[in-house]
Amino acid sequence: MFPNFQSIERANANMKPGNIFVNEGELLDSNINRSPSAYLNNPADERAKYKYDVDKNMTVLKFVDASNKPIGMISWFAVHCTSMNNTNHLISSDNKGYAAQLFEAAINNNSLPVKGKFIAAFAQSNLGDVSPNIKGPHCINTGKPCDILTSTCEGKNELCIASGPGKDMFDSTKIIGENQYKKAMDLFNSAKSMLSGPVDFRHQFVNMSNITIKINDTYSAMTCKPAMGYSFAAGTTDGPGAFDFKQGTTKDNFFWNLIRDLIAEPSNEQVKCQAPKPILLDTGEASEPYPWQPQIASTQLLRLGDFVIIAVPGEFTTMSGRRTRDAVRDSLIKNGLPSTTKTVIAGMANTYTDYITTYEEYQIQRYEGASTIYGPHTLKAYINQFVFLAEAMVLNKTVPVGPKPPNYLSSQLSFNLPVVYDGQPSGQVFGQAIKDVSLKYLQNSTVSVTFVSANPRNNLMTEKTFLTVEKQNSSTDWEVIATDSSWNTIFAWERTSTLFGESIATITWDIPADQPTGTYRIRHFGYAKPNPLSEAIKEFTGSSKPFQVVTKKLKFDWRDFNRPQYWRYFKALGHYKKKYQNLYNTIP
Repeated sequence: MFPNFQSIERANANMKPGNIFVNEGELLDSNINRSPSAYLNNPADERAKYKYDVDKNMTVLKFVDASNKPIGMISWFAVHCTSMNNTNHLISSDNKGYAAQLFEAAINNNSLPVKGKFIAAFAQSNLGDVSPNIKGPHCINTGKPCDILTSTCEGKNELCIASGPGKDMFDSTKIIGENQYKKAMDLFNSAKSMLSGPVDFRHQFVNMSNITIKINDTYSAMTCKPAMGYSFAAGTTDGPGAFDFKQGTTKDNFFWNLIRDLIAEPSNEQVKCQAPKPILLDTGEASEPYPWQPQIASTQLLRLGDFVIIAVPGEFTTMSGRRTRDAVRDSLIKNGLPSTTKTVIAGMANTYTDYITTYEEYQIQRYEGASTIYGPHTLKAYINQFVFLAEAMVLNKTVPVGPKPPNYLSSQLSFNLPVVYDGQPSGQVFGQAIKDVSLKYLQNSTVSVTFVSANPRNNLMTEKTFLTVEKQNSSTDWEVIATDSSWNTIFAWERTSTLFGESIATITWDIPADQPTGTYRIRHFGYAKPNPLSEAIKEFTGSSKPFQVVTKKLKFDWRDFNRPQYWRYFKALGHYKKKYQNLYNTIP
């Protein structure tokens, strides 16, 4: 069964009476606009209504049971999970995942990640043009600011990269995540406004590729079949693209058009509809082996009393989200809801239809505009749809289900080759520690161990773990204090021989500064496919030798240093063990 289905079943099985409280507040120093030139193309009088070019507001729902015991929290704050940039090859839930871990640990009495009863969700909002890399984009070769229109340095987009507030992307992830956690916890603890009233929703599927939008009394426009523009391939300052693509591109190129047309050549109608976007991928007219992007989108409103969640199927930019939020709220109040009604954008819900910019931002063709797949009038079409749902919900009208989206799950192609087999080097076995730990480590240091391993795709260890860090409480009792879900552990798998199917796994644990002293070990869990002629997989485990976590200077231990790789340096200097031992003991 798919994990998301399990989550729904568990939630349904654990329903209980309770109350919901709402709170809002401002969070600074945690997000910036990564396409300011596009934002500035919005009307000046509209921009003047807002203090910032991104939303700094955080909205929190606090869930408690009938006895007022906290059972959950949802936070909405607009910021991309791109603190870990595209040079990171590790699976990470980024800044929002780290915030959720901190929040759950605080409520669940420091239980292991995802093991406590309290659930914290740090959800997305109108994040389309919002970056967590608050130091902004700079040229990595000169340190100077990038070109604001194209996000290039000396004409190259790969030299323009935005950085976060930390010393590296791991540190930046922690800082932005911790900022969200602290603000959410403050709003959670001070939430006093309890929601009351009906629970309701409206949902409808809509074909976004052929909607007519009335612009004024004399002019109407249409949405388009999906297409991606040239600037899409340029990437963003959070993760640049490649080749010679640049953000802000509004003219096409003969060479790339030639490549594009081999996949699907856009019709004249499509080119005109998407203008001024130069089409790089005509996804709406590419149908082999199946459509490349959706034409039917899911739209939904969820009402909790006078709080309404706008579930949008994509990444709305800051101003797109503001316009949508205001339009829906105005419709709700106009049709009978109280003036205290609040609305929030819940980004990337149900269907993913890429980005949604304003009409004005679309003209600039930054990454977000190039990724607005239904053309320049996409936002207006969505606003009209959500206003329609808002009116229907307040007036208790039913809405048609809409066109049924096609289901291609059974025909999807996978280019992920199956695991052929896993080999182990001669004289070694799966789970064997081939680079073991030392005997002692200081708090606030790092311990690492490398195991003979096998392909992790043999078993994805859903709701399990590839590693544990364990503390010894007695001669036979070991307590798990960290897993592969923990922020301070890293599980890095590496193929060492493709021909022989050999691989290793290196597990790293950053020991917290306040980690209790004692005896620890690191264990690795996996599954191997040792026979290429059989689909059978074999479970294995491995363990490091026990090691000590200590608080003071490490005592010199010849078992750590009496190794050839150390002594060849000692001998070269003409010293002896006794002299070095005396010298070591004087180190503060």
